[in-house]
Amino acid sequence: MKNFSGKLLVIALGAVLATASVFCAGAAADGAGYKDTIVWGQGADVTSFDPHQGKETPAVTVTCQIFDTLTAVDPATGEVKPQIAESWEQLDDTTYVFHIRKGIKFHNGSELTAADVKFSLDRAIASASVSYIVDFIKEVNVKDDFTVQVVLRAPYAPALRNLAVPFAAIVCKDVVEKDEEAFKLHPIGSGPYKFVEWKPGDTVKLDAFDDYMDGRPATPHLVMKVVPETSQRLIALETGDLDISYDLGVNDVKRGRDNKDLVILEAPSLSCWYISMNMNRKPFDDPQVREAINYAIDRQLIVDTIMSGNGQAADAIIAPSVFGYYPSGVYEYNPEKAKALLKDAGYENGFKTTLWVNDNQSRIEICQAVQAMLLDIGIDCSVEVMEFGSFIQKTTAGEHDMGFFGWTTSTRDADYTYYSLEHSSKQGASGNRSFVHDPEVDRLVESGRSISDPEQRRTIYKDLALLLKKINNNAPIYYSTINVGARKGVEGFVIDPVGYHELNAVRIAR
Repeated sequence: MKNFSGKLLVIALGAVLATASVFCAGAAADGAGYKDTIVWGQGADVTSFDPHQGKETPAVTVTCQIFDTLTAVDPATGEVKPQIAESWEQLDDTTYVFHIRKGIKFHNGSELTAADVKFSLDRAIASASVSYIVDFIKEVNVKDDFTVQVVLRAPYAPALRNLAVPFAAIVCKDVVEKDEEAFKLHPIGSGPYKFVEWKPGDTVKLDAFDDYMDGRPATPHLVMKVVPETSQRLIALETGDLDISYDLGVNDVKRGRDNKDLVILEAPSLSCWYISMNMNRKPFDDPQVREAINYAIDRQLIVDTIMSGNGQAADAIIAPSVFGYYPSGVYEYNPEKAKALLKDAGYENGFKTTLWVNDNQSRIEICQAVQAMLLDIGIDCSVEVMEFGSFIQKTTAGEHDMGFFGWTTSTRDADYTYYSLEHSSKQGASGNRSFVHDPEVDRLVESGRSISDPEQRRTIYKDLALLLKKINNNAPIYYSTINVGARKGVEGFVIDPVGYHELNAVRIAR
């Protein structure tokens, strides 16, 4: 993987300094020198505006502008910082007290209080989609209008980080209780931007919230534009139809670097791209078949060719920069061994299967490469491409043989991924789309999340990584870098390695 850490720091510091210099200019800088609208492009539409449902990155890039969380993680430093909670204290291993910042307004003008915090966390815990991020909480108690006590089921080291994940957002209790369905289509939060309009498959429009707790955002209007093809996102950036573009294709990144009117920002991500094998469907209920598929994939070739070296061959579903990562070793490319395993499993002549992927060109190309590699060992694999929302819905229901997924460890802690993708209680919507159900995996996952000592946790995650290497329910392919393309003149943008880029401090010179 290319070393972008130094570059990320420069980008972050430069963005902060640029923003500071802009704001020091005072009210005069708020006028003709800057555009009143930022248009950003991304590859897929919002799956849900409800933050306790829409956990996919294309949704969160929008909803993180609309909603806030109790805590936050600084994208440049990775440190936990206050957001809705101005401070907190930990009374013992399982009890936190959060002090809510007074004067925070929701977009409808009502004040955010402890009752909204309790309602929101209880609601997230009850959500089949996002419960894994907050179900370490036993109960939430309102102590007064601006004080909340959070009691954990057991000691849980990454508690403050989990509460910073956008799908632990705080929503307005009165609004949701009055009409939950209306809220899902017209979200009301306390974030820097308020919802204006959604044209499905096309655009989302947001306006700056004048009463935002940290002051009015730098740019009055945001527009998210859905541009599925990566090449089209670059073209729109070049022509000025987009100001910012997320997730450019590797060839487009190279072209963008050569364009004097564009800036390409890159950093190591917290994401792993992997193939999940549905253990509820034959022949993927056979461990030898799953192992054979792992040996059949030339990960380094995929990184070197399709990704043009922008990434690293993966050996686990958490990235090396995540706490709890253990290097269990990348599978060697060994098609002969893969054939021998298939023969031992009773599939000497191979079998027919499908590999599902959403409509993203780079991901499709990776799956086509895997398709050719599987054919070399006798597996006739059909690649089926579908729209992102349909892909998520159908794989959640377990209708797939194999699916190509990306997963970002948003908290930077192994529990976030291992609990979501490997624990038997999280099958389907929460992330476990291999439908693995292994008692020892469950035990290790539960141990890792209930112990506070970092060294003990590292030992547990080492054991878990080695066990998963034997189970092979997922085939990790590569760890990606994250990129953002922007027009020159963009100020205040800090690239987020999670991909949830905040835009309230961003402005663009005309």
